[in-house]
Amino acid sequence: MLALPAHKEVRDGLDLLRKAGFRLVTLTNSSPKAVAQQLKHAGLSEFFERAFSVDPVRRFKPAAEAYRHVASELSVPIGSLRLVAAHAWDVIGALQVGCLAAFVARPGKVLYPLGPKPDVVGPDLRAVAAQIIKVDAV
Repeated sequence: MLALPAHKEVRDGLDLLRKAGFRLVTLTNSSPKAVAQQLKHAGLSEFFERAFSVDPVRRFKPAAEAYRHVASELSVPIGSLRLVAAHAWDVIGALQVGCLAAFVARPGKVLYPLGPKPDVVGPDLRAVAAQIIKVDAV
């Protein structure tokens, strides 16, 4: 897990969002040390303002406390956060606490049929980023 490469379009997608004026942070169930190593190895550290872990709230995502902690630390309303993930459980957790969400529908990844649906869904991060820029213009 610590040495996984980023998908080929991830840098482009993050760059699109950054150039459009979005603040970018991460939120992971991993430890702060692990996420720092993951981002460094993938060559993505430069894109993120902060890397959040669930460690301070001692509750794994999709617990509401994890998403609320990020909003609190960034001093923004929970409804102004948008989680982007390729995991249906994470998208549902964010939506249930009041965040916006986007789903990266990579091969083999699907949304839960009975769960709430995000307003942005795309096959990769580049496509998702382009949709976010259209619906959430900063």
